Amino acid sequence: MKNISYIENVESWVSRFSYSYPIKVRFSETDAFGHLNNTKVFVYFEEGRIEFFKEIGLMQEWLSSGGEGIPVTSDLQCDYLRQLYFDDRLNIFVKVHSIGRTSVDLHYMIKNEKDEVCITGRGRMVQVHKKTGKPMEWDENMKKKLETSITTMNI
Repeated sequence: MKNISYIENVESWVSRFSYSYPIKVRFSETDAFGHLNNTKVFVYFEEGRIEFFKEIGLMQEWLSSGGEGIPVTSDLQCDYLRQLYFDDRLNIFVKVHSIGRTSVDLHYMIKNEKDEVCITGRGRMVQVHKKTGKPMEWDENMKKKLETSITTMNI
């Protein structure tokens, strides 16, 4: 695999993912050459991220009527390693890499049916207040859910 700035040791990095979300490349997501359109990868990251947040219980808190915070993407990047095509069955892997005071750095990996890493990525999500739009610190319960996902989901 090529040198990717956010991955120190590829084998170790890959082995620390446990949560994945399956997806199939739809025809409408391909370009004129039959490849997965490069912008769709970010939609896949979003789908995986939302399902991951549901799995660890954060999405429910953000969507509750009493919830004051919402997650906002502050940066997102990806590295394309293998081409993907219509009807490919993929697994979108998501893990917490680090937790900040108001943010969380997530890492992504997309594997094909042959278990080959096709795309890697990372991005920072910031929790902001719904009304003010200003960064909002994690409460203890949310922070615990993020920390627990590192130990239980990232093996």
